[in-house]
Amino acid sequence: MKPFEMTSWKKIINRFETFKNKSILSYFDDPNRLNDFTFEFENIYFDFSKHRWDKKMLKLFSEFAREMNTRQAIEDMFSGQIINRTENRAVLHTALRQQDDQPVLVAEKNVIPDIRKTEVQIKNFTSKVISGQWKGISDKNITDVVNIGIGGSDLGPKMVVKALSNYSNHLNMHFLSNIDPFELDKLLNRINLETTLFVIVSKSFSTQETLSNAKKIQEIYLDKFGKPSIAKHFVTVSTHIEKAREFGINPENIFPMWDWVGGRYSLWSPAGISIPLAIGFENYQKLKTGAYTMDKHFRNEEFDKNLPVIDAFLTLLYNNLYGYETEAYIPYTDKLQYLPDFLQQLIMESNGKSVDLSGQTVGWQTGNIVWGNIGTNAQHSFFQLLHQGTRIIPVNFIAEKQNRFTKFKENHNILLANMIAQSEALMIGEHNDVAYKNFEGNRPSTIILLDEITPESLGSLLAYFEHKTFTEAWLWQINAFDQFGVELGKRLAKKILEDFNNLIRSHDKSTKALINRIIS
Repeated sequence: MKPFEMTSWKKIINRFETFKNKSILSYFDDPNRLNDFTFEFENIYFDFSKHRWDKKMLKLFSEFAREMNTRQAIEDMFSGQIINRTENRAVLHTALRQQDDQPVLVAEKNVIPDIRKTEVQIKNFTSKVISGQWKGISDKNITDVVNIGIGGSDLGPKMVVKALSNYSNHLNMHFLSNIDPFELDKLLNRINLETTLFVIVSKSFSTQETLSNAKKIQEIYLDKFGKPSIAKHFVTVSTHIEKAREFGINPENIFPMWDWVGGRYSLWSPAGISIPLAIGFENYQKLKTGAYTMDKHFRNEEFDKNLPVIDAFLTLLYNNLYGYETEAYIPYTDKLQYLPDFLQQLIMESNGKSVDLSGQTVGWQTGNIVWGNIGTNAQHSFFQLLHQGTRIIPVNFIAEKQNRFTKFKENHNILLANMIAQSEALMIGEHNDVAYKNFEGNRPSTIILLDEITPESLGSLLAYFEHKTFTEAWLWQINAFDQFGVELGKRLAKKILEDFNNLIRSHDKSTKALINRIIS
């Protein structure tokens, strides 16, 4: 399918020409504006009212989604069809949070029993560590846990652990991803090796950054405590059992990974085992329950009331009609400090594609650029550009209505007042006789307001962003679930590393000069 050749898309273009210069503020002349564009889902309030479209346009986008067979695409994902065709894989992160035992088939095998078996394995393991039943080599309780992984094996778990820090237990959580030795040195200065557990997350058990860090730490344990210490201080999430056993890990402490779960969705899988270690298995299950409620909404709701789908429509509206190439995500809560980083991988790795599902080069813009930082810090950084720059950047504000874990209620009110004010200022602007004080306004934003950040509400929010990303990809007719674009640089890096020892390969002049500068 060529999405922008569809009859429904031509209707969208015609409608767009009639209102593209209209101000957002003028849409509020319609007394039903808030009713049409604000939604409550469980304990989350979504405000899409400050955007440059109207109810008729939303209906046309819904018609476009139907003409694109989006409902069938959604059902194919949930039911285990091979929708990642370039890698011949199903895409079933949704099965990992399914609350019933309705069969989900992959190659005619029901995957739910394996998921339930692994949940029991995770529950038993995390209970032993948290309760103190698991002992280190010196028979001391575990006090620190280090997650060694990169990409989806780091960003998702780290983001969730930070976001749910109010639910944390006594374990100190650390995340080691970068190959930069500065990070490893800093970590080793903070922890006691006798009371630290390392979780190696690598599907292949060969990811360069992850295994390099893990082996350096392994060498220290072998030198200080001997071979028996490895089984007491290392566990792994991997498909390569033999490699893990050779490393010294007890087979009972090797957790599975499935090829139907992509890295950027893996926080729901055993790759997210740092989450139940940090907040306990019960809260981990609540996180999944929250995601499951959003899954049901996405799977069943009509498109003009379907929250992830509506947000995907907005991306197409701005990316493919208005020509706005980026969107900002600004959480007004320090708990969501790592959410913009997580969303960068989720959205940009998923939808940074230039080939469509039929293998042809696309003739339209895909994959918008995602970035952001926490408020109010961001106000004193890049908000100048958001308000008065020549580029218009749709903004997504995210906050929690209350924080019952703090005694500084007034600070929280100041935080929320700033967020609401920024959204209002972007829309209404301010007209001034002095040009450099003029605010053009008419700049769109979404507000997502959680009653509070709980495991359930965070689960729903993350599933919302996942489904928004998938819907965008489908409407663009690209594959959201492969990531071949990350491979070339990794392959070249291995060759250049060998060249550091013996410069034998030919390179372009710039690359060769850099290699010579490093080794000289």
